[in-house]
Amino acid sequence: MLRRIDHVGYAVENLEEAIRHHERLYGAEVAHRETMDRDGVREALIAVGDSFLQLLEPIRDDSPVAKFLERNGGPGVHHVGYGVQDVDAALRDLKGQGVRVVDEVPRHGSRGCMVAFLHPKAALGVLVELVEDPALAHSATDTIHDA
Repeated sequence: MLRRIDHVGYAVENLEEAIRHHERLYGAEVAHRETMDRDGVREALIAVGDSFLQLLEPIRDDSPVAKFLERNGGPGVHHVGYGVQDVDAALRDLKGQGVRVVDEVPRHGSRGCMVAFLHPKAALGVLVELVEDPALAHSATDTIHDA
């Protein structure tokens, strides 16, 4: 079912500062920027091999990332995204096993990929995002603002 680690999502308070931090320390370069209005976040993806570091800054106080930052007392690892070939099939299989999910059905996420989140209580305390392989992704319905 799991094909690779697609990304590790970091919740940050200031996206531009987080980007500069990664550029300065690691020589990182931003591969993609996007605003996901539905999720209330701005993101920057930094390529790490064939995976990404996803920096997420809240744009609304009620967004899940804003709530995470408040609960956590600041930035930190928010979730892990696993690449799957078919997010619909993966979600059906996991729900059939009784796995607790956040998203009952897949939805559009970053890069136009179909995604679904699993509840941390079902994944050893880690928020898990299933990400359909970008090569198989559909068009996003969220407003996208590229850099």
